[in-house]
Amino acid sequence: MTTALNTSGSPHIPARFSVTKVMGWVLLALVPAITAHVFYFGVGIVIQILLATAAGYLFEGWCLRWRQQPLKPFLTDLTVPVTAVLFALCLSPIAPWYVAVVGMFFAIVVAKHLYGGLGNNIFNPAMVGFATILVAFPQSMSLWLPPAGLIQLGDNLQSIGWQQTLYVVFAGLPADISVDAVTAATPLTALKTGLQQGFAQSEIVTGAVFGDFGGLGWEWIANWLFLGGLLLLFKRVITWHVPAAVLMTTIAAATPFYLFNADIYMSPQQHVFSGGIMLAAFFIATDPTSGCSSNRGKIIFGAGVAILTVLIRNFGAYPDGVAFAVLLMNLSAPLIDRLTIPQPYGKKGQP
Repeated sequence: MTTALNTSGSPHIPARFSVTKVMGWVLLALVPAITAHVFYFGVGIVIQILLATAAGYLFEGWCLRWRQQPLKPFLTDLTVPVTAVLFALCLSPIAPWYVAVVGMFFAIVVAKHLYGGLGNNIFNPAMVGFATILVAFPQSMSLWLPPAGLIQLGDNLQSIGWQQTLYVVFAGLPADISVDAVTAATPLTALKTGLQQGFAQSEIVTGAVFGDFGGLGWEWIANWLFLGGLLLLFKRVITWHVPAAVLMTTIAAATPFYLFNADIYMSPQQHVFSGGIMLAAFFIATDPTSGCSSNRGKIIFGAGVAILTVLIRNFGAYPDGVAFAVLLMNLSAPLIDRLTIPQPYGKKGQP
């Protein structure tokens, strides 16, 4: 006598989240930080997001047609808007329009589709796009709007409205507006430049672009990124391993330098609350495709991103370094996974 056992087709354990749902939660978690960005630096970030998203969808559709893939599943999975938002959050609010277009070309076409499309890319697309424009357009990336608090202090700077911002993005600065009147250095750039000029860090951080823990405005954006990251942790979109590794290792790696010579090395809180560390910890280094799979691997990956970022900031030519740190660790992710993923039960020898 035999008894039939009816089973459904594999896989038998359905995925908890679809790609679209995961991307939706990521976008939702980024809304508070985007709002803070608008409050401190104006609507330029919204313009850059819209530009990057439009360019991203254009390149995505073109690549899907070229690869003879269906359009609807990939154009509606929200991966393009997530890449565009993460990329745009790294841009100057008044970067020329072609900066976003070129960056998204490398993010979508080169980093994503030339490697086989969604799920096959070995590099984080947003960071590929950002690293490309850092190298290609350094002057455009150095022009940042001053934070709102700095303008309120009357530091000989003026704000520009959304109409003027649109004009600057698409046509450049008008002849009647001076670059020095509407732009200010980012905190990390101010620190890098000041140290190169021989000033002590204690003197540099008294400047108006600095706040209590990091850059004026930047520290609040970092706070909202942290809260958005907590939402992703609560919804189990990401795990704690990468964020904890990035933040704790950043503090651990920066502290010895700061204790050795506080005049030439940034404090740990400056590292965390200025630049892209918080964005990387919760939204970039947690990318499941270009990161690591095992929990031990995620910790090693996050720690590597933090160490490389601190080293680049302290000794490299770029004020930040998060993008390059993430890309270098993307290269290492396959080896880290190979060494850290547990062997199947009963298997002997090398994995």
